[in-house]
Amino acid sequence: MKGIQLIPVEGFPEVRPGDDLDGLVAEAVGDTLRSGDVLVVTHKVMSKAEGRLVDLATVEPSALAKEYAARWGKDPRQIEVVFRESRRVVRMDRGVVISETRHGFVCANAGVDASNVPGGDTVCLLPVDPDRSAAKLRAALLERLGVEAPVVVSDSFGRAWRFGITDVAIGVSGMDPLADYRGRNDPHGYPMEASVLAVADELAAAAELVMGKTDGVPLAIVRGYAYGRDGGTGQDLLMPPERDMFR
Repeated sequence: MKGIQLIPVEGFPEVRPGDDLDGLVAEAVGDTLRSGDVLVVTHKVMSKAEGRLVDLATVEPSALAKEYAARWGKDPRQIEVVFRESRRVVRMDRGVVISETRHGFVCANAGVDASNVPGGDTVCLLPVDPDRSAAKLRAALLERLGVEAPVVVSDSFGRAWRFGITDVAIGVSGMDPLADYRGRNDPHGYPMEASVLAVADELAAAAELVMGKTDGVPLAIVRGYAYGRDGGTGQDLLMPPERDMFR
């Protein structure tokens, strides 16, 4: 019987800057993780361990941040951090800044987030290099546990064509993030010309169902998915600028 299993990793401790995340994760998954599983990790625990936290008390907002925040009842310091984390602002409206990060992600508020972060005046940034963070953790799990398991780093994004947010992969190591069906025939014999599935995004979204937004579960194991093994990174999931209809 085909199918996949989603296993939440519960009881994970609060992560602080400088913590040995590799060791914490290895200890948490050591009795459960198997070679061939996929480990999905929310970016927050990586960002915290890497010190990607900003104390808003240290931020002096610009005039633009102050004006925009006052118009929509936002914290100008947080808006300023969003501007600093943005390579390009795509649109600003209704208190939201849609921007392109230095990684190339187009998302709300450059991924700057105050949720699931201790302290009322602290915000969390995205990891500097989510793919590198994923690769580091994957290598550590192989070294410490002898387990070969791809790692997917996830975050919650909105979507231009759909209402609501869903988790997507912002970092990938050890698997093909895309499944390309172009050139194959469907069950009726018709050739598929545009079917490229963002399977790393699908795994991130599936894992979020057992991690939840308020349950304090930042890790989940996906078991039984036959992922491609040629490798790739989260950068492969970015829409090329020449094909981006929303630029």
